[in-house]
Amino acid sequence: MPEIKTRQVQKGTIKSLDRAAALTCRMKDVQTRTKDLVDDPRARSSRSANEYASNRITGMAKDTGTDAVYAAEKSATWSAGKIRQAVVQTQEGGLVSPIRARSFVRIRRKKLAEKEQIAARQRSIRNFANSRQLARTKGKEKAIREFAKQRTVVDSQKRSLQSIRITKRAARRTGKMVQRMARRLRDLIRSAKAMIGAISAGEIVCLVIVLVCILFGAAFYFFGDDSSANYTPVSPEVEAYSAVISKYAGQYGIGEYTELVKAVMMQESGGRGTDPMQASESGYNKKYPHSPGSIKDPEYSIQCGVQALASSLKEARCKNPMDMDRIRLALQGYNYGNGYISWAIARDGGYTVENASDFSDMQAKKHGWKSYGDKQYPAHVLRYYPYGNYNYGIGNGKIISVAAQQIGNRGGQKFWSWYGFHGRVEWCACFVSWCADQCGYIQSGTIPKFAAVGNGISWFKSHHQWQTRSYKPSAGDVIFFDWGGDGSPDHVGLVEKCDGRTVYTIEGNSSDTCRRRSYPVGGRQIYGYGVPKY
Repeated sequence: MPEIKTRQVQKGTIKSLDRAAALTCRMKDVQTRTKDLVDDPRARSSRSANEYASNRITGMAKDTGTDAVYAAEKSATWSAGKIRQAVVQTQEGGLVSPIRARSFVRIRRKKLAEKEQIAARQRSIRNFANSRQLARTKGKEKAIREFAKQRTVVDSQKRSLQSIRITKRAARRTGKMVQRMARRLRDLIRSAKAMIGAISAGEIVCLVIVLVCILFGAAFYFFGDDSSANYTPVSPEVEAYSAVISKYAGQYGIGEYTELVKAVMMQESGGRGTDPMQASESGYNKKYPHSPGSIKDPEYSIQCGVQALASSLKEARCKNPMDMDRIRLALQGYNYGNGYISWAIARDGGYTVENASDFSDMQAKKHGWKSYGDKQYPAHVLRYYPYGNYNYGIGNGKIISVAAQQIGNRGGQKFWSWYGFHGRVEWCACFVSWCADQCGYIQSGTIPKFAAVGNGISWFKSHHQWQTRSYKPSAGDVIFFDWGGDGSPDHVGLVEKCDGRTVYTIEGNSSDTCRRRSYPVGGRQIYGYGVPKY
């Protein structure tokens, strides 16, 4: 059978030709109907043939335009598919069949889907990592918040402890103040008792003196300076003799000096033993041998001691219990004997630390003894005297005169070798100690022997003889310096004098030399002062 040949026709082209033929047929149909309408009498009555033809042609044109747009869109879609197929064929190096192309498209879509899955998985991993990081961040933030809370609690506890400590310190200060006020009140009561005794004896002059003492003592202790805080009450043993002391003080004309008698007894024995006034060697002892501790009757000891003190007060011409210059003279005479009183008045017009020391040295040399009496007896007694505890400000010219003689010394070997060093050291403290030793103040315990500045400060503070930089010093006070202002003192010297605005000093090891210097009162270089009770 012969082969039937067929002609390949583009599918899209055939459809386009068919549409054109259909359009031609429609136009012919329109022409025929138009002609029929013209011939039809009903059409004439409603509308003209031209109108009908126009409407039909317009409608057909719209249909034709719509079909053309549809054909163009479909042709574009087909062309795009061909282009994609050509691209695929080009990528694979040749033409492929439509089936193979569709298979390739499916593979391609599968790969794209796999890639999309991989991308989605990677996004999930990133999101998970971000979530973990966020969780860690939140965890850190939570930990920080917890730490802040704990820190707040700790700070609160610290503030509470600090408040407790402050309260305790305030309570201690209040307690000490109450104790001081109680002691002062007790002293006022004693003075009032003395006043009552004076009234009963009819001694008007004594009454006036006692009243002045009460008022002055009250004003001093309630409004006085810080030195009043160094007052030390007498012991209960001394207080137990109050009635006996008042009895003999009134008998020998010093009823207003009862508290001074107690202070003397406190220094002599603390109220203990059978000779509480240590009056065995006194010229008023007529019953027992004149040897230390020979009196065996405490009341007789008090009687002898009160007579001796009354004699000293009369010799020193004391005016009242607040006449401190003459009371010091009388007290030193009680310790040395009244021969000192007349000698001191003749030499210096009264008591000085220097003449008390010189008289002791003179008597010790005269009798061949190592020492004679107590060079600081007034200061030691007045610790226990409620109206005369202020022993600051009397100064000490003797130690300054010793220091002044050393001005110009270079290297300080004289001082550090005396202290016991075999080689040069920073010798400012050795210089102060050497000067104190030349006056007998180390032996008497008035000034410590020290080579380290800090040790000297500790001694004065522990003995309640320390003053801050704002203090206005007197001659003989020990001045400490802090050059760096770091709270670590590193130099020491002696105060020569103070005019209220400037402190004048004598210092050893000032540029390796003993020399005079001066500073403003309260200057930043000054750390503080040791105030010996000369």
